Amino acid sequence: MEIKNCTISDIEEIFRLYRIATEYQKTRFTVFWPDFERSLIETEIAENRQWKLIIDGVIACNWAITYSDPQIWEERNADSAIYIHRITTNPDYRGRNFVLNIVEWAKDFASKNNIKFIRLDTIGNNEKLIQHYQKAGFNFLGLFKLKNTDGLPSHYHNGSACLFEISN
Repeated sequence: MEIKNCTISDIEEIFRLYRIATEYQKTRFTVFWPDFERSLIETEIAENRQWKLIIDGVIACNWAITYSDPQIWEERNADSAIYIHRITTNPDYRGRNFVLNIVEWAKDFASKNNIKFIRLDTIGNNEKLIQHYQKAGFNFLGLFKLKNTDGLPSHYHNGSACLFEISN
């Protein structure tokens, strides 16, 4: 298993994983991912903010990061943090709890880059997902109604955000 940056040649697989994740979300939840703009993913790849966990040459999991997330984290955005977004798992590799691998990677990444917090969010009061992130080491900070969702993907517009963080 190895973790490294995605490349532009991974973009079709990233979108395939997004489609699979969205279809799964539609069967279980009322809030699900919209279709993401290709330019967003291309920018993240160009800026080395799309990551992949590879097993035997296959993308088993991928996620994106950002260093600023003011609309979701509001005043907390002033902190030194990485924000993890859009974790997807290849269905052939489900059940392997890759969030633990992502947390270990993020702790190492944060240490090397002098970053204090590792953060993520999810929309809606999904108790199983809240527990899953807590078991991976995240502190659940609670549910928050976002004040300004202009420009955020549509799934942020209708629900409260669950905020999670690890102090590094």
